Amino acid sequence: MTASESTPVNVPALRRKVALRILPLVILLYIISYLDRANVAFAKLRMGKALGFSEEVFGFGIGVFFIGYLFLEIPGALLVERWSARKWFARILVTWGFISAAMAFVKTPSQFYWARFFLGVAEAGFFPGIIVYFTHWFVQSDRSRALSGLLVAVPFSLALGAPVSSLLLDVNWLGMQGWQWLFIVEGLPAVVLGFVVLRCLTDRPRDAQWLTKAEREHLDAELAAEAAAKEVAGKVSVRAALGLPAVWLLVIGVMVCNSGGYALSFWLPTTVKNLSGGSDQMTLLYSGIFYACGIVSVLVSGQSADRTGDRKWHAVGGMIATGVFLACSVLPGQSFGTQMIWLCLTAFGAFFWISPFWTLPSLTLTSSAAAAATGLINMGANMAGYLGNHATGWLRAHGYGETGCLLFLATCFIVGGCIVSLLRLKPKSL
Repeated sequence: MTASESTPVNVPALRRKVALRILPLVILLYIISYLDRANVAFAKLRMGKALGFSEEVFGFGIGVFFIGYLFLEIPGALLVERWSARKWFARILVTWGFISAAMAFVKTPSQFYWARFFLGVAEAGFFPGIIVYFTHWFVQSDRSRALSGLLVAVPFSLALGAPVSSLLLDVNWLGMQGWQWLFIVEGLPAVVLGFVVLRCLTDRPRDAQWLTKAEREHLDAELAAEAAAKEVAGKVSVRAALGLPAVWLLVIGVMVCNSGGYALSFWLPTTVKNLSGGSDQMTLLYSGIFYACGIVSVLVSGQSADRTGDRKWHAVGGMIATGVFLACSVLPGQSFGTQMIWLCLTAFGAFFWISPFWTLPSLTLTSSAAAAATGLINMGANMAGYLGNHATGWLRAHGYGETGCLLFLATCFIVGGCIVSLLRLKPKSL
């Protein structure tokens, strides 16, 4: 018997130790990541007028980020698996931080498009890389909770970004306008965190000097056993996954729904400003309230889905409710206060469906098919960022007001929910 075998391991304490060491830094990185991709929505309140950009220019520029994102999404995940999460994440953070800050110096639509495209390329591989990184540290049951914690970062980053951006829009330092400082101040923390990651992030349990030898060996053994069980189940290629009807329902459903979701997030400040007629500062305050409702929704959704065991109807209900509430916000004759209530309900629905949805591949497919399909589904989810934002920009540039644009987004949510409702789950998952 070896020394490690004779040393008992407190498994609950080990899992807490890993979570407390890994999750806070990774969640902070995702907060910065989402803010740097979405802060153009806040900057747009002043940037458009300063540079003379039309709504269509913004729609294409916001959307082209997702085209760049697709380029390195899968290779980035492979690099985390086969090379080093610590080095890859550090590279991502430094490059996206500098590119995000460089957005302050764009002058023409072409420069705007290229900056957004390369921001997508720089950030690509980060989210799928995190998913792979979690498989190096968390067993399946713990991994689901870790992902739920990660998803809270999305509304939190935007709820935090709205008031911070509001303050930055009014500064005028060194001859540069507030929208320029917004990109600089919110972009450079990613560069700093890149060096923090290089020093503090640990690739795998075997490299963790902050674990005892017994803890390292126990965790490695658990993860190896889980990986071996998946290998026994067999592998399904991407080509085979493409032939599964359930995969296409999920791909098309999330693509349609996210076309509304991404556009709603990026155009929210513009929408609130047009509906309220208020100042930029009040617009961003109301936007922060919207995203605060999203934080509550993610937490409620996760607890409700775990308690009931239902995933499909939580996802479908959240999608359809979002569309209904959003459509209600443009009913004629309402005050802005009433519209804001509808928008807060919209936020609750918009963040309610996400966590349950991403469990559906594993509930619907075999484990090997789910692994192959998840990448395809995520590609559809990101392509929606281009489609929804480009379409919204086109609608605004061609004379469609808030009512027409919001009804288009509401339709995306409702149709997406109807498509996902056609999914058949295994009997044990119902």
